[in-house]
Amino acid sequence: MTQNSNPSGSRPLAVFDLDNTLADTAHRQRFLERKPRDWAAFFAAAPHDPPLTEGVALALESARECEVVYLTGRPERCRRDTLAWLAAHGLPEGRVWMRRNDDRRPARSTKLEILRRLARDREIRVLVDDDELVCQDAERAGFRVVRARWTAESAALKEAQEDEGRT
Repeated sequence: MTQNSNPSGSRPLAVFDLDNTLADTAHRQRFLERKPRDWAAFFAAAPHDPPLTEGVALALESARECEVVYLTGRPERCRRDTLAWLAAHGLPEGRVWMRRNDDRRPARSTKLEILRRLARDREIRVLVDDDELVCQDAERAGFRVVRARWTAESAALKEAQEDEGRT
């Protein structure tokens, strides 16, 4: 893996998660605390997420030296809302990598697969994510990680990410 080289001559990548890294999902956690979980409502409320100051500042700072890309467990059907949210909150333009609508693997599996794919052609300077399991797996694979610890942990979201492969 060539995480520390830059064969294409392009700027290195700074990879940012969205939920609870850049976007505060606290207002929509209630949809995951129900049984059954209300996934449609959870994702429909995403455009109303307030931005997380710490994450946004880090993304803007990273954009000085890196190309910013976004790696989210959100399903592809949320792309339009996600792109609008990023633009509305002044985040750097960048490619958005999303989960296929039918992909139910744990977030750590889907994200690590994409990180490895990106690292084949580009240096990945940093991954910024709130999911501890994603962070641990990325570090084990040799990636530099910044843990987004600026929101309260949500047990329901953690379960959804790991057990249900939904975000």
